[in-house]
Parts: sequence; structure tokens; C-alpha cells
Amino acid sequence: MMDFDKMNGLVPAIVQDAVTSKVLMLGFMNSEAYEKTKKERRVTFYSRTKNRLWTKGEESGNFLDVEEILEDCDNDTLLIKVHPAGPVCHTGADTCFSEVNSDGVGFLRTLQDLIAERKRELPEGSYTTRLFKAGVNKIAQKVGEEAVELVIEAKDDDAGLFLNESADLLYHLLVLLTEKGFDISDVVKVLEERHKK
Repeated sequence: MMDFDKMNGLVPAIVQDAVTSKVLMLGFMNSEAYEKTKKERRVTFYSRTKNRLWTKGEESGNFLDVEEILEDCDNDTLLIKVHPAGPVCHTGADTCFSEVNSDGVGFLRTLQDLIAERKRELPEGSYTTRLFKAGVNKIAQKVGEEAVELVIEAKDDDAGLFLNESADLLYHLLVLLTEKGFDISDVVKVLEERHKK
């Protein structure tokens, strides 16, 4: 149970990227902002300058979608793990501490979001659209073909070709996952569970 009385009705809320673990920003919450954040699963602060509740992204569209909220051992500080919808800082930077919020792997989520958009909209002239129209068997076949091409390139010493074939395999795997209704995070969860054993 958060202790909002300890610091005159406010508690610090540290916002961390749920994927990269980078600290994105620090804000303050009163009990009303905290309850709204828990209910709506989107970070809302209490603005000390505006004297009102303020949902991060209400003007920019760069919302902070909540994955998890943790209370510290003294019940006077929050750690909020989020998926940011864009740059977090009002300056346009990824974080309020001028850090780049990317480990490169997070781009796979962005790419899969684009692939899912292609599946919904099926724009003409898109290679991804052609794959979805061809169906799951063709997509699975392409994954197999790319895997074989990667194996062949692994036996040679051309790093550029090896990395390009690796990228082709990952792309086609993301298309297949999307076609089957799965997200790359579902695969990560399986790997995490295996790692725990």
C-alpha cells in the first residue's frame, strides 16, 4: 500500500522501458494519478507546475503503456515498466536523460507491428502483402528456403552475405508468426522459460 502522506501527497515514479530496461523519466504521482494509471494502464502523473493530472502523451501522442507497476520496500516510490509509443522527453529525445533507448532487438517489435499492419491493410505492391495472400504454406516454405540459404552462407567467409541471409530468415519468421497469430514476445517467453530450467 503506497504511502502518499510521507512526502506531502506525492511519490516519485521512475519510468523504465519494459524491453530495454532503460530509465526513461521520473515523474510524481498522487493517489488519484496512481489509481488512474493502474486502471487505464497508461501512465498519468500529477503535474506540480500545472497542479493537475497529466497523462504522458496527451498532447504528443507518445503515451507510456504500462506493463508492470512495482512498489519499493518503503512504499514511497514506484517503478513503472512501460512500452513507450515514441520519444519520452519533451525535447524529442528517447529519454529525459539523453540516452538512446534501443538495444536494436526492440526493432523486431517495430518490424512485426509493420508486418501486422500490412496484413490488415494488404497494400498493393508490397512483398509482405504478396506473402499473406499466398497463405501460410507459402510463408512457411519461404522460412525453410531462407534457413537453407543461411546454412549455406554459414559455411563461407562472407560476413555480409551471412548477415543478410540471417535478416531474411528473421523477417520471414516474423511474417509466419504474424500469420499464425503470434508475437515475437511469445517466442521470447518460451526461451525465458527454458532458461529458468
